[in-house]
Amino acid sequence: MTESNIYLSRGVSSSKDEIHQAIQDVDQGLFPGAFCKILPDYLSGNPESCILMHADGAGTKSSLAYLYWKETGDLSVFKDIAVDSMVMNLDDLLCVGATNNFILSNTIGRNKFFIPGEVIQAVIEGYGDIVTKMKEYGINIHLSGGETADVGDLVRTIIVDSTMMTQLKRNQVISLDQIQPGDCILGFSSSGQAKWESKFNSGIGSNGLTAARHDCFNSEYGEKYPETFSGNIPQEMVYCGKGKIGDALANTPLTLGQAVLSPTRTYAPLIKMVLEAFANKIHGIIHCSGGGQTKCLKFGKGIHYVKDKLLPIPAIFQYISDTRNYSLTEMYPVFNMGHRLEMFVDQQYAESIIKIAKDCDIEAQIIGFCEKSNTQKNTLTIKHLSETIQYQG
Repeated sequence: MTESNIYLSRGVSSSKDEIHQAIQDVDQGLFPGAFCKILPDYLSGNPESCILMHADGAGTKSSLAYLYWKETGDLSVFKDIAVDSMVMNLDDLLCVGATNNFILSNTIGRNKFFIPGEVIQAVIEGYGDIVTKMKEYGINIHLSGGETADVGDLVRTIIVDSTMMTQLKRNQVISLDQIQPGDCILGFSSSGQAKWESKFNSGIGSNGLTAARHDCFNSEYGEKYPETFSGNIPQEMVYCGKGKIGDALANTPLTLGQAVLSPTRTYAPLIKMVLEAFANKIHGIIHCSGGGQTKCLKFGKGIHYVKDKLLPIPAIFQYISDTRNYSLTEMYPVFNMGHRLEMFVDQQYAESIIKIAKDCDIEAQIIGFCEKSNTQKNTLTIKHLSETIQYQG
């Protein structure tokens, strides 16, 4: 089974190759090697500063939140969807070195036939809750309002997107073209319960959710809630799992529904602490979002990434793999598989950074290293148990 069967046949792409091809001639900003596009500071005109702006959202995870709410009456899942939407922006901006004074705007598109005002209220409250929590850790996010549009012709249930903006001194920018052979790769767990989290996190994040939703849950949900999926998806790929949202997920305190809806972990407090302690020592930070463990292939120059000591695979990913008999080769480009943050540093700083992570109740370890690629392209080798998997950029 190939990725096209996991993902592309459902109208989604983890690699987004056609998107990257479409924008290949677009200006790449001041630091083309950075994780996010960086613009001159057009607002102040200061040549020593730059502007970062990023747009992203919770994706199709909101469809499962809708299904879960209809089944349980629990509106709080929409608060977590706001967290997903914000974190998918915030943590990308953190990867270029920004750690404070963010401005956030939200864009909500809803189908009013299915999404009442109480759902919108829960989403807005969710933004407020995560902003308040981050302020406790010295990360100030300013809410600038947003737009809620009734677009039932376009949206089947609800979509929750955000845009974030901040300023940064140019000499503080972390550009991934600084990654070099000899760097070690630090991986930071996506699961467990960080100090700023109120409950156990399955680690799933906000990527691969189209696949996870349909592969985990059984066909009765498709029959009951046809508004939660596209009619263009082949019928055999729609809610083709065995589970129900209330089923216990082994080796976790979560039900299957709670696990797939676990809010995307932000690493903001951790990254802020690391950058305060090791300014100019970090060669790169990658948020393993779209592309999962193969995300690194898009960054750096002529690097062979070797990941040979990965963190344990969380229960939710093992469940998806076992239920649908997906291979690791298929899973790694779609899901984070255990860590959604990577840092690239000289090994002398590794243990000190790992200690900061553990003080945040986040498991971390050296998960691999960088060496020169045998080709001009980036390459990736993942070793897990007895398997060796190779990918090329």
